[in-house]
This record gives sequence, structure tokens and C-alpha cells, in this order.
Amino acid sequence: MRIPRWTSLSGALFRVLAVWLVSSLTLLVLAALLPDFRLQSANGDSLTGTAVTAALGAGAFGLLSAVVWPLLVRALLLVPAIVLGLLVFFLNGSLLLLALDLIPEGRGQAAPQTAVVVAAVMSAASSATSAFLAVRNDEAYHRRLVRLAGRRHGRRARGPATPGTVFLQLDGLGHDLLCEATGGEGPLMETVARWRRDSHRLTPWRTDWSSQTGASQLALLHGSNEDVPAFRWYEKDTRTVVVSNRPSSAAALQRRAIERTGDGGLLARDGASRGNLFSGGADQVALVMSVAARRGRHNRSRAGYFAYFSDPANATRTAVSFVAEVVREIVQSLRTRMSKEVPRVARGGLYPVLRAFATVVERDVVVAAVIGDLLAGRTAVYADLVAYDEVAHHSGPAHRDARQVLRSLDRALALIARAARHAPRPYRIVLLSDHGQSHGPTFRERYGLSLQDLARAGCGLPVPRRAGRSPSGAEARAAARAALHRPEEPAAPRPEESREPSGSAHPVVLASGNLGLVSFPDVPGRITREELDRRHPALLTTLADHPGIGFVLVRSAAHGPVVLGPAGAEHHLDTGRVIGADPLAPFGDGAADAVRRTDRFPHTADLMINSVCDPATGAVHAFEEQIGSHGGLGGAQSHPFLLWPAELTPPVPDGEPLTGAEQVHRVLRRWLAEADGPQLPLGPAVDELRHEEPAPEGFSPPGRPPQDKSR
Repeated sequence: MRIPRWTSLSGALFRVLAVWLVSSLTLLVLAALLPDFRLQSANGDSLTGTAVTAALGAGAFGLLSAVVWPLLVRALLLVPAIVLGLLVFFLNGSLLLLALDLIPEGRGQAAPQTAVVVAAVMSAASSATSAFLAVRNDEAYHRRLVRLAGRRHGRRARGPATPGTVFLQLDGLGHDLLCEATGGEGPLMETVARWRRDSHRLTPWRTDWSSQTGASQLALLHGSNEDVPAFRWYEKDTRTVVVSNRPSSAAALQRRAIERTGDGGLLARDGASRGNLFSGGADQVALVMSVAARRGRHNRSRAGYFAYFSDPANATRTAVSFVAEVVREIVQSLRTRMSKEVPRVARGGLYPVLRAFATVVERDVVVAAVIGDLLAGRTAVYADLVAYDEVAHHSGPAHRDARQVLRSLDRALALIARAARHAPRPYRIVLLSDHGQSHGPTFRERYGLSLQDLARAGCGLPVPRRAGRSPSGAEARAAARAALHRPEEPAAPRPEESREPSGSAHPVVLASGNLGLVSFPDVPGRITREELDRRHPALLTTLADHPGIGFVLVRSAAHGPVVLGPAGAEHHLDTGRVIGADPLAPFGDGAADAVRRTDRFPHTADLMINSVCDPATGAVHAFEEQIGSHGGLGGAQSHPFLLWPAELTPPVPDGEPLTGAEQVHRVLRRWLAEADGPQLPLGPAVDELRHEEPAPEGFSPPGRPPQDKSR
């Protein structure tokens, strides 16, 4: 039944008056508690006069927040989001000082630092009051959610009867850990546990060799992750290091995928992309890395920030939570060090701020944007919540710190599900992950040197003294010098004796979790095993026999792609011939297919190195400083999940595996088609990418030669 207009207006007026009353009382209490804040004239006032002053101050502050605050946020859209979050307190305090100046006869006064505190408390109180009143009325709650997402009420009063689909990605959460977090009595993730029990079905899937967001999400949203061998890699033809979460790289990878598939993406039809690396062809984007390089009037990459922070109550709440999260990380890091937990990595520097951004700011903005998409009735929404992945890298996938983040994400999912009940059309919520995480001490922590140190030592190149003194470094350098017929190193080499061998090639060594990549820039194309043995006769043996390395992929001129393992073990991928113990056996079924697929990529590195994996515990050794890692094969990182509504058709027939992000993309496409017809093929999103996002310097689409910058 339609609510009469006069009833809605009277209800809105009541809520405004209630919030005003609470704000006025809050000012009175703060004036009594804080010595640098007063609401009386110098000669003193009666209680009634003070109350009137508080009411005037609260009203002026509320009016300024409603009118001036959105203008301030829009003016600061080009400021980095972290800086904007830190400016919230200052801006809110400035508005309060301005409001106090508007009170007649100078009755309201506050020190600047006190004004920041008063403004924060007032915003929190008004927000809590407004939310409390809103939940008591469905129409009011609907308006509150619309304002939370920065949408105009009534934009789409009625939506189509066909259901929309929301894909919510819990970045980095593996299948087994999800089962643990949703099982038993009193589950860690109550909302997801209820879905799994009542309305959804759970299906695991296996990633490609590159088990990381860049490869998985590119395929999930655009249908192809061809030629994405890792999170970061070196391209010899352009002499460029590609990093998946760098705006220019993300834009180029998205363009390549679109040109390869001839399709606009999963979200090309009335879609929204929130917090992702790639747009999926969506017209509505916020916090999407592939469009973050846009500048000027058409830059929409920060639209989500404005929609959220334009409400000062949201800004204050998020800023307070941001500071609390920074403090929480510092306390947790100290507790880890004091209790001497192992393994552990350094968590100082800017990491507490970066963690707070991922777990608070980005989460809040993405959730608000998704709620706005639901209330706008969009057909398809894909959002990435990265909080768990960020914390698990530094604390460990199953650590109590990471579990706390899962609990907060579960509350965010509950809020989205609650908003879906007020949407103008029914919605199906699909929960999924792009990869898992594997635990274990880092390669450097376990063996005393980095992968770069080991590779350089195997080439006979100088390494840092610390690495050279480690057992692995010393053995590698001794083997290299013996293979090159060089004399043994003296105990204290003279400077001229420590120079690099004449004509030596400097390898480019990169890491993607427990996947390492070694490239020789001076060799066009993939260097062969035979050429590598001629140049650096000790390198392959040094790498393959190292106890921290599971296998090494190299291209042989005689045998094609060959996987090398310890003690001379080999697996010839073209013929299936195995010499000695199969180096791929510890990584399970499908490992050979995953490695074989990556080998054919044009930009696969000269050497692809996967760390060892403990088959009993699933532990790996990241070549980065992460005790929870992903990027290669081994352990839980290769096993994400799909949690899908039971009314949808199963992803695959019973008993068949779901392998690779490209196959998952086809499943997501099918589900969209079941709900609302097939998605549009190559369309406006493709033209927009081609014209608005020129290729960054150094990139060329597959099949085209790189641009000659010397002309």
C-alpha cells in the first residue's frame, strides 16, 4: 500500500527534530565536560539561554554539514582517498567552528583541537539517532540507505520483475577456510553460514597456475587471462615490468582481454563494478583500477568516494574506524612480537595505514556503492572486498587477526542482503573468491637469502654479504665458480676481484607470492635450456636442487617445455616423459595442465620457479615478505569457492571439476542469462576503452609490434 505523502513528510519532520534534539543535548553534555568548549557568554547565561545556544549551534552545524560538506568533498575528489579520510576530522571541526561563529553575541567558543572532538562526537550521535529511527520504518530505512549510497530517492520506483545478480568477491578466502568459518555452532561468519545452510550451495574451483587477483579477476570479468603469467612480470619486447594492480597495467590488460575475446565483459549490460581491478565492461564504476588513470571531467574512478563521504556522518564514522584500525594493527603487531609468534613479518612503516584503508575505507565505500546499485535496480553488480586478503598476507590466513576481519566482512554482507530486500527488483547474491592463501615462512626467513640473491649467485654475480654467507648462497656461488672454472673465492676478496664477470647478463628477478620469475633482458624471446647452460652452467642445478624450490620451468630447444626438480628429475610437458621423481606430483592433479598452459604465453618468463610445498600441511615459501601468500601452486591458494543460490543451475555436473577462472566466467555468464537473458556482446564499453584510455607507454596489444619511441 502506498504511504500518503503527508505521512512521509510528517515522519521526515519528526526525524529531523529528533536528530536536532539529540545533537543539542550532545552539545550541552560536551560543554559541561570539556574545559575549552563553552556555550555561554562571558557574563554567564541561564540554563534556558544555554540550551537555546546549543540548539542554535546544533542547527547551524547540521545545516552546514548538509549544504557545505558535499561541496568540500567534491572539491577534494582528486586528493588521494587516504588523505581525504585523514582530512575528515579537520574539515568537520572547521564546520563546527564556523557554526559557533554564527551564534549571536559570541556565546559559542571552542579551541580548534576541541572542535575536532566535538564535531566527531556530534556526527556520531546524529548518525546513530538517524539510523535508529530509520530501522523502525521501512520507507525511512529505504531513504537512509539511498542517502548512504549517495543516490537520489525515487530514481527508479519500480524495477523489472526479473532478478538481478550481485557477485560479491571475498578476496583471498579459500574454500577450506570458508567451510571452517561457517561450520559448527556459533560460526565465525553467521550470515554466510545461514546462506550455506538454507539458500545456497557451495562449490570449490581450482585456479590457474597464477593464483592471484590479476589473472583470476581478469578472466572472471572479461573471459580471458591469456598471457597473464603472474601478478608482475617483465615483457622483453617493451622492456616493461607489468604489475596487475598498477592503473596503466590494469587498463592495458583489460584492453588486451577485450580485443582477444571480442566481448565487452560480464557487466556490459546495465552493470556496476565496485572495488575491482577491472571494469567488466560496466558503465557504473567506482574504485576500479583499470579506469583510475583517467583524469578530468570524465574521471569516474573516485565517484564512489564522493557518494559515500558526501554524508558527513559517514565520513566521521569511517574516519573514527580508520584510526581505530590503525591502533588495532599496532597493538596486534606488538602482541605478535612480544609472544614471539612464528612465522611473522615486519608490519611497521605505512602498513598500518594501508591496512586501515583496505579494511575500513574501501570496505565502507564499496558496500555503500553496492547498496546504491541494489536500490537503483541494476542488472548485474560485481564487487571485491579486499580486507581479508590484505590482513592475511601479514598475519597469516588462519590467524586470529584475519578471523576478526572475516567477522566484520560478514556484517557487511548482512547489510547488503538487508538492503536487497528494499530493492525495486529481486536479487540473487553469489559469493565467490578469486583464490585462497597458503601459509608458511618466507623464503628469505627460512633460508637466509632472497630468490634474487640465489639466482644471482647461481649466475656467478655478486650478492649481498649477508646472503653470500648463508648456506644456500655460499653453495650456489661455489657451484657457479666451479662450473665457470674460476678459482675459489678468498676469505676477503679485494674490490677489483668482486666485480661481475665480463659479459655477464643481469637477470630480472620478480616475485608473485611463491611464484618466481627470472628473465634475461639481453636475450630476445625465451632463452633455451641449452643456451642457459652455456652461459650459466650452474644456474639451473642451483635452483632445481635448492630445498626451498619445488620445480623450475624452462624451454628446451630439443624437448620443448621441461619442468626440472631436485636430483636431476624432469617432466617433459610435450611428451609426458618423466625422469626420476615427478617434480609436479606434490602439487596435485591438474598441475601439469596449468604449467603447460602458462608455458605457451608469449610473455612467460625465461624461468618460472615455484616454491616447494609441504604436502601434509600445504605450507609454501613466498618469495615476497608474506606469511600468507598466493600466486603459484601449492596449498590452499589454488582452491577458491563459489557459493551460489540453489535456484541457479549447478556450475558443473556432479563429479566434474571446475577448473580455471575462464570456466568460472562462463558459469557466471550462464547465471546472468538464466535471470535476464544473454548479456550484450562487444558494445559501448569497448569503444569507451579504446577512445578514452589510450595504451600506456611501453604497451602494445598482442600481435602488434611495440611503438618505436626513437622516431
